[in-house]
Amino acid sequence: MTSGIRPIDVLLQRAAVRGHQRAPSDSKEFHEVTKRDALRLLENEVDRLLQTTESARRPALQAEMGRFADLFGRFLQEEGPSLDWNKIQKLPENAVMDYTNLKSPKNEQIRLMLDKLVVIKLNGGLGTSMGCHGPKSVIPVRSDLTFLDLTVQQIEHLNKTYDANVPLIHTFNQSCFPRISREHFLPVAKDFDVEKDMEAWYPPGHGDFYDTFRNSGLLKKFLCEGREYCFLSNIDNLGATVDLNILNKLVGEERATTPPEFVMEVTDKTRADVKGGTLIQMENKLRLLEIAQVPPEHVDDFKSVKTFKFFNTNNIWANLSAIDRVLRERTLNMEIIVNNKTLENGLRVIQLETAVGSAMKCFDGAIGINVPRSRFLPVKKSSDLLLVMSNLYTLKSGSLVMSPQRMFPTTPLVKLGENHFSKVKEFLGRFANIPDIIELDHLTVSGDVTFGRGVSLRGTVIIIANHGDRIDIPAGAILENKIVSGNMRILDH
Repeated sequence: MTSGIRPIDVLLQRAAVRGHQRAPSDSKEFHEVTKRDALRLLENEVDRLLQTTESARRPALQAEMGRFADLFGRFLQEEGPSLDWNKIQKLPENAVMDYTNLKSPKNEQIRLMLDKLVVIKLNGGLGTSMGCHGPKSVIPVRSDLTFLDLTVQQIEHLNKTYDANVPLIHTFNQSCFPRISREHFLPVAKDFDVEKDMEAWYPPGHGDFYDTFRNSGLLKKFLCEGREYCFLSNIDNLGATVDLNILNKLVGEERATTPPEFVMEVTDKTRADVKGGTLIQMENKLRLLEIAQVPPEHVDDFKSVKTFKFFNTNNIWANLSAIDRVLRERTLNMEIIVNNKTLENGLRVIQLETAVGSAMKCFDGAIGINVPRSRFLPVKKSSDLLLVMSNLYTLKSGSLVMSPQRMFPTTPLVKLGENHFSKVKEFLGRFANIPDIIELDHLTVSGDVTFGRGVSLRGTVIIIANHGDRIDIPAGAILENKIVSGNMRILDH
């Protein structure tokens, strides 16, 4: 959850100051009453907001706000991190399969398998951390092709190659929930005109996928068509292509008598992934553990590469009938992530979110599959963009394939300075073209640095321009195991 004083504690303190003191024996009961009051006040405010929109839209919005109120009610009931660290069990041997043990399907089986699949791409955040406006899916990645263009190419190639009809372009919107003031614990929105005041609203995380997928009518449509599984991934992860070996495990020749209802692709954790979600066993169920759920005293344990070897790629395969079942039976219970934000006007708010992978524990026979790192190529920062735009990868039918000239299967560790490289437009302006990084192991760039055309970076390269200085790497320069300092001295690393 979140550290420090929660808004509910503030609410309780204020109630006490106003003279509503209770004897110690009554404190628990008083706590519950105050929580009910907080929920009732919020529901009243949500009802008021609903009255500001057209009557035709109200039924759908009322259902959406009902889910928001449920989430808020659950948030009120939870105290501190939603996990008892001492209940974590050792992962069973069969909890995570090794990808190399999966078998490839026979060619004549592939089209039949693909007929049972739906591909779903999460459109991604707004790319604001990279200086972009609008969904991340429309950021150009290679040759002016966006994430969305590449995704469409991948599916078109798949369908053409195997004479299949895997659906992709059916769009649906996730929910839009009101941000809550941390001071008075009520929505900051004045009315339901989201476009007018975008800052007052937020998408409640990708855990909202399940409800909105069903409410869009697409879940029912695909079940009626005989589809069995969906493959869900982030659109900015260019390694998340349809994998026929995993699909074979679920619906092909290698399917078990009772195939897993939920598969999470994980990969080996490195020191760059220490904050990523990991798999644990708890109460005899496999589940996702996010850093936000970890008690403060165990954060270092969570980050340990030895203790938790895997991390979640957010590539997920889920059985459509099972999704329908957990929604109907109301057994879908995902941990709440409390995201603290400060708006441009200085107002401190919280937004309550859920993660799609945390539904894992609600499904039967869930497993992890330890996949190669090549299936996890996310673009969260400009340093990631540098990698996917470089000659480290070639583009093949919408998929990025690592160059055979790369001697190691791992990608270089790239750190670009926040002040000069974090925004996409400025990042692109600092490179005449993207350097050759086939032989690069580690790159750190800090300060006002530009790169000429045809630069090659090899081994470990560190370039640091001191405040007020500027470094221009000349065209055609080859930097191998070099430290370039503020006065343009080039030293052996």
